[in-house]
Amino acid sequence: MKGAMSWPFLRLYLLVLLYFSANAILNVIIPLQGEAWGATNTTIGLIMGAYLLTTMFFRPWAGHIIQKHGPIKVLQLILIVNGVALILYTFTGVGGYLIARIMQGVSTAFFSMALQIGIIDALPEKDRSQGISLYSLFSYIPGIIGPIVALTIWQQGMEVFFFVMIGIAILTGLVGFSAKIDSVRAQPKEQATSEDVGIATSFSALVKNPFLFKCSVLMLVASIVFGAVTTFIPLYAKEVERGNAGVYLMLQAAVVVISRFTLRKYIPSDGRWHTGFMMGAMCVLTIASYSVSLAVKGGVGFFYLGALLMGVAQALIYPTLTTYLSFVLEEKNRNVRLGLFIAMADLGVSLGSALMGPVADASSYSWMYGICSILGLLMVGFAYERRKIFVGKSV
Repeated sequence: MKGAMSWPFLRLYLLVLLYFSANAILNVIIPLQGEAWGATNTTIGLIMGAYLLTTMFFRPWAGHIIQKHGPIKVLQLILIVNGVALILYTFTGVGGYLIARIMQGVSTAFFSMALQIGIIDALPEKDRSQGISLYSLFSYIPGIIGPIVALTIWQQGMEVFFFVMIGIAILTGLVGFSAKIDSVRAQPKEQATSEDVGIATSFSALVKNPFLFKCSVLMLVASIVFGAVTTFIPLYAKEVERGNAGVYLMLQAAVVVISRFTLRKYIPSDGRWHTGFMMGAMCVLTIASYSVSLAVKGGVGFFYLGALLMGVAQALIYPTLTTYLSFVLEEKNRNVRLGLFIAMADLGVSLGSALMGPVADASSYSWMYGICSILGLLMVGFAYERRKIFVGKSV
């Protein structure tokens, strides 16, 4: 291996890009189609949130199963499940969309855990943050053109949607079935199976483990904001003069991609808690949310400023926290507990859809994003840590 940019890793990043390309389109199509069917914001939020809510529940088991049985067979099976889900979108209604989102959630839990665990186990410590950042980067690249593609599909008719989903399902399957994850150095079998940690015990670590608790709370709240943006920007943009949801989501995704590539070497990869760095990232998230909230009265400038800052926040928060946990969690239970942490990110995005939908129904989108900014401000304080390093391994 020659680092995070070597060919075996690039092949995995390509698979990530293809896998998440459908979601970049669905994140726009589902709210628009739901509104056309007469669904409320609450219903749309539940459908959107079902995807990552399901993923959240399956993450810990995914880490456990992949650790015991290896990623290849699991990957091939979940790509089939994902393909069926994409096809289901093309001929069903609201109920079918909900089932498809749940199926996608199950497959994504195993897909992302297999690849992220492989990256963490294969790379030397100094390159871990780069590997996680590049994984996240390639998962966001589809978001640059996906919203524009989705709006084009919406304007031309859902017949085009059928062919696009079928094409993505087939191409992802072809690349996925030819991928060889065993080219990435796996965790030694004796170490991986020497001690199986109970899932129930690992769940309790969310509260008992101070490192996992702090990172999980930060990720949960940040993801609530991210989820609210993903779900309701296509609808909120209609209230902003000259606002365009496709442009917003494209700008946000482009900033994520550029930031994760250019800043990947600056993301801490030393096992230390960098208080100033994390508080700064949460400040960016807070300002981004408030800018979006002001857009309905302040104009489109605030709208797109929010997109740029939101992209920076997304680029920094997740890889920083994931890399930090990869150092401080013990190897014997690291995979399962990383799964729990990522599950908190999934839960946050789901809550951003499911909880903020009723808030928007009861007040307005502007008020809802204002509440998101308050949540971000609270996390600025929560990110403060007087000690510069957490000493010792977690329990």
